[in-house]
Amino acid sequence: MQTTAVILKGPKDLCLDALDVTSPEATDLVVRITHSGISTGTEKLFWSGEMPPFPGMGYPLVPGYEAAGEVVDAPASSAFKAGDRVFVPGANCYEGAFGLFGGASRLLVTDPDRVTKIDGGLRAEGALLALAATARHAMAGPGKAVPDLIVGHGVLGRLLARLTIAAGAPAPTVWEIDPIRVDGAEGYSVVHPDADERRDYTSIYDASGSTAVLGDLIGRIAKGGEIVLAGFYTNAISFAFPPAFMKEARFRVAAEWTRDDLAATRALVESGTLSLGGLITHTRSAADAPAAYETAFTDPSCLKMILDWEGHA
Repeated sequence: MQTTAVILKGPKDLCLDALDVTSPEATDLVVRITHSGISTGTEKLFWSGEMPPFPGMGYPLVPGYEAAGEVVDAPASSAFKAGDRVFVPGANCYEGAFGLFGGASRLLVTDPDRVTKIDGGLRAEGALLALAATARHAMAGPGKAVPDLIVGHGVLGRLLARLTIAAGAPAPTVWEIDPIRVDGAEGYSVVHPDADERRDYTSIYDASGSTAVLGDLIGRIAKGGEIVLAGFYTNAISFAFPPAFMKEARFRVAAEWTRDDLAATRALVESGTLSLGGLITHTRSAADAPAAYETAFTDPSCLKMILDWEGHA
């Protein structure tokens, strides 16, 4: 069995080509992908060559962990059937390429436990489920507080803000320094940091991935306040100790989503409590993958790039 897939052969060396797919076992699902998202966090680091050593890393690789499609074949023992609309967080099913993360492909083979059934009406937006679950994971659970300040008005920052409002909490403030990304707020305020005089935030979520902003954030929390690192950071994180000492600052690192987060997020979306609308700004045919990846990583107006796989073998 073969598929058309995005192949990253090395830093900034990306193409669309045919790959052999591992034959499915009797318990596997075969999924035909219709839409896959491009991550401007981890995937950008693989594309640029800046990713630190990472488990399972190697070139050539098939990127992508945000994919939505339809089940082509399913074992009778599974909860799926042909035609089901599903979200897939990638797959490792390729001959001659690492499946890291393996979702940017027309056809893939995967364990049913990795697949989540979604509403049939979720087309391209179905690929956003992983990012929404990532935002939910950062906020939900014992001892976690919703943000009153979010740094960065990209897709993750917007989802954090939407989830905060959906939880019934007061609308957060969102910082953004790029005027292109200021628009699009739904029920909350987006301001430049220089225009914000507040110094008593209790829970600040950084969704920018910038280590340079950390010193300013320490000065913005109330005594005992928390700073949540919700981005992905390649540089060593450091800060001046005395200001953090005076504030008795707390720091928390948000990890990747779990299956419980995915299920809870899907329920929020399908109930209408959480909207995924307005987050996809660019869509390109998978045939234009090299240009699409470059746009996603270099154009600040691109919040989320989606590859459309329909029409590909």
